[in-house]
This record gives sequence, C-alpha cells and structure tokens, in this order.
Amino acid sequence: MKTRTFHQTATFPATPLEVYTALMTSRGHAAFTGAAARISPKVGGTFTAWDGYIHGKNLELVRGKRIVQAWRPSEESWPADYYSTVTFVLEPTRGGTRLRFTHAGVPTEHAGHLADGWKKSYWTPLRTYFDRPKK
Repeated sequence: MKTRTFHQTATFPATPLEVYTALMTSRGHAAFTGAAARISPKVGGTFTAWDGYIHGKNLELVRGKRIVQAWRPSEESWPADYYSTVTFVLEPTRGGTRLRFTHAGVPTEHAGHLADGWKKSYWTPLRTYFDRPKK
C-alpha cells in the first residue's frame, strides 16, 4: 500500500491550552464540530469523533503542547485494521496559537480528501469557535 504524509499549519485566537482542550475533550470537540465525540484524556485511551466516523487511540499527550494519535475513518475503502498517525503541535504565538499538524501514513487514494477535510472540518470551525464572543 502506498501512503502519503501531509502537513498543515493553522492559527487560532486562543491559548495552546484552550486549543488542546477543544481537541481533547468530548464536550469541546463536539462544541466546535457540531458532532458527537467521546475522547479519553489518557495515553492509551480511545476516541471517536464526528458521530463515530473517526476513531483511534491516544499515543502521546502533552497537555497544551502535543497530541499524537493512531487515527482511522470508518470507510469501506480504508484498509482493514490500518491506522494512520496524526500529530498536533501547539505553539504560542502573538495573539494565540500556531498549530502544526502532520497526518502520516495516509493511503494515497485518501490523501486529497482528508487534507481538504482537516481544513474544512477542523481548522475553519475551530477558528470560528474561538472567534465567538465568550459568555
């Protein structure tokens, strides 16, 4: 199987800890995506997102700084029992957080739509979530 790795960078008007919390809590993740999520906050714990479409396991967690997960979608064309690896690195920057993202080991036929999907389904709604007035 041929695979690809892609990298993306996004910035958010929030602290690294706020971005980490949005990504790594069931409530935060559901709030910015609008879809159900169940996320363990522990290394070795499992997660599901997007109403069960995405699932995997937490490989490395450094609160407010780094998330590494074994990741797979629920698609018939995705290889059985195969997990790619996603890495989120959070860095403070003027006015917020710079997120450096890597998705490694993506089957080549899925790379294009997943690269677009991260932008459309994660970075844009996460930025909108943090742009909202705080209650």
